[in-house]
Amino acid sequence: MKKVLSFVAVAALSVAFVACGPSKEELEKIEQAKQDSIAAVEKAKQDSIAAAEAEAAAAAEAAVAAEKAKADSARIADSLAKTKGGKKK
Repeated sequence: MKKVLSFVAVAALSVAFVACGPSKEELEKIEQAKQDSIAAVEKAKQDSIAAAEAEAAAAAEAAVAAEKAKADSARIADSLAKTKGGKKK
């Protein structure tokens, strides 16, 4: 009698253990959520790279503008140095 009761108890515990696992739909939802999360991270990564490239391009344009302003300033200074008191040398 003890053996039969032990087999029934083991069978009941086995069924309960298997029944507590996630269903196929739950596993699919978990996998889809994981894929969505990965896609969101990749999009954020691409957006970050694009923002950094845009910032670098803006910095390069600012450097070019600064060089142009420096050259213009030097040209004007040279032009003023050539004239003395409003008269050309």
